[in-house]
Amino acid sequence: MNRTPIRRHPSLVALSKDHHFGLLLCWKIRTGFNRGISPGRMQNYVQYYFSEHLFDHFAWEERMVFTLLDEQDPLIKKALSQHRKLRKLYNQLESKPEKCEVSLGLIEELLENHIRFEERELFNHIQEVCSEAALDKLGNEINNEHISFKDEWNDVFWDKKK
Repeated sequence: MNRTPIRRHPSLVALSKDHHFGLLLCWKIRTGFNRGISPGRMQNYVQYYFSEHLFDHFAWEERMVFTLLDEQDPLIKKALSQHRKLRKLYNQLESKPEKCEVSLGLIEELLENHIRFEERELFNHIQEVCSEAALDKLGNEINNEHISFKDEWNDVFWDKKK
């Protein structure tokens, strides 16, 4: 399928770059499964990624982006529901280690679907309905506070050379 690249408003570019790292996480989980990596190794990385980046990313979206629309907007409701489900799956990694493999698979699937939804539907909707002034204000807030993810994890189980 040939997709035309999505034109992202500059105010949302940093969050779209974050989404790239989220898609990489999904790829790393799939690669780990395909290579027969122990679920515990992948779990450690996923916990690192969530605590060092994804929880902050969710907070940014919920505090700054989602508030651009009415809280009853169906796309906002869907995004918030997906955030809750991802947090719940993360908590299951901690509380139910015997279900680690299942939780990792569900995280990989839901996170990828969530990112695709935000990029293809929610962000496009926001760009269509929000004023340029509101988007510019958002961009200034994000540019002043956003810190890009820097992956400093040493156990690169997804690397073919390791």
